[in-house]
Amino acid sequence: MPLDHLSTALFRETRGTGFFRVLAGRNAAFYVDVLDTLETESADRPHGMGREEVIAIIAEVLETHPGFEFEADADLPEATAAATLRDKARLLLEQLLKCRWLDEPPRRDWRRSIHFDAHGATLMAALRKIAHPDAAVFTDKLVAVCAMLADEVELSARPWQAVENCLSSVREGLNELRAMQKSVQRLTRRQLEEETLRGNLAVVFDDYSEQMSHACYAELVRARLPLRLPEAARRVHERLLADAGAMADMVTEVLRRNPNISAESARARVRQALDELSSLIERVLPMADEIDRRTADFTRRSLARFRYLQDVTGERRTEVKGFFETANRLLAGKRASLHELPELPDFRVPTAKLPAGLDSLYTPPVRRAPTEQEAFDDTADDSDREEGMRGMERALRESLSVQRANAFVRALPGRKGDTIASAELPVHGSAGLTDLISLLLHAESAEARYRLVVSRVAAEDEPPPLDPLDGCAVERFTLIKK
Repeated sequence: MPLDHLSTALFRETRGTGFFRVLAGRNAAFYVDVLDTLETESADRPHGMGREEVIAIIAEVLETHPGFEFEADADLPEATAAATLRDKARLLLEQLLKCRWLDEPPRRDWRRSIHFDAHGATLMAALRKIAHPDAAVFTDKLVAVCAMLADEVELSARPWQAVENCLSSVREGLNELRAMQKSVQRLTRRQLEEETLRGNLAVVFDDYSEQMSHACYAELVRARLPLRLPEAARRVHERLLADAGAMADMVTEVLRRNPNISAESARARVRQALDELSSLIERVLPMADEIDRRTADFTRRSLARFRYLQDVTGERRTEVKGFFETANRLLAGKRASLHELPELPDFRVPTAKLPAGLDSLYTPPVRRAPTEQEAFDDTADDSDREEGMRGMERALRESLSVQRANAFVRALPGRKGDTIASAELPVHGSAGLTDLISLLLHAESAEARYRLVVSRVAAEDEPPPLDPLDGCAVERFTLIKK
């Protein structure tokens, strides 16, 4: 049996196209507001609202829409005779009853109550969500799909339940990606509509940073979907579609839940669900790429808008703009001539005055007489080589290296593990001071063949004692040879 088209099923439920016509005419703003008010009021009235109360609500909303006019195709013969707000509200009530937004069920007694249609409440909830969208979020739905398809134990024990959970999660994940796309688009439009630098920066650093950059886009990047989703799609085909045992288990589960269908119908339902799951997974990466593109476009447009506002806003720029606008207005349609210019407003440009004149800022360049560069000898003799070796030896001796510290420790008496007090160190002259500095500098080095123990580590509250040496004094320590 062929399935009905969406339009057939929709208009059968709403009993005609009039249900939607009220939201598409020139009075759509009035109908949206009045239906929003009626739906909100009826939510607290499970037994319905009185007819006079509904007419009063319609009249109250009608006052806020002074431009309302009955349309020619409204099919209300008494519309031209309605002079007061109450008369118009009564006719509009009949119109809403006729279009099935309101329902007035028959009763055996004289009391009449009006209820808001359930389909109308569903559509109003959708309209409110469009008008006031929630902040975009990106949860772990798609990551959970990848984890479920990779869980061999779950696929072996409950394959059909895993497929159902994956379908539900991937649909929610795609809806989150669509919400992210719409949020970036909305913020881009707001950015282009901003007229001040403050508003421009607020959209970037407040709205975008809080709603997208920190909450959504960063989570999307951390999810690493391009690496996980291809493997998940492969598991759908190889582990479920191509596995006869998994297909049999899923068909058995479908037959258990629906005993009235045939095995062939159950198999077709399972295959349709797996095809849909694979198709939905393949849609994720293109949508993620589109979010990347829109995010980059938002950044580019924000920077361009910031530069534009920086150029056209500000006190001096406003004065310049006003000056030329006045000039354009006074010289419109005329040929500009310096001798026939009209009287223009003063062009208030700040002037710079220097006490010593502009010459004080001038510094003549210093020109040096060209000199001849003496050329170096291309070849070195034996004396040059010996002098270079002696200079290298002096540099190595005088360098504060760990090798120098180790050589100093090796020259001290004692064997591995022996201790030497700082007061007993042989420090004489400038060479001894250099050895001591090398010793202290490389004490924590991994190449040092010694270890230093400082007394103040054990007594932190007391000032450390000092040991006098030749030409200096050092904080007391103990050297331990390795």
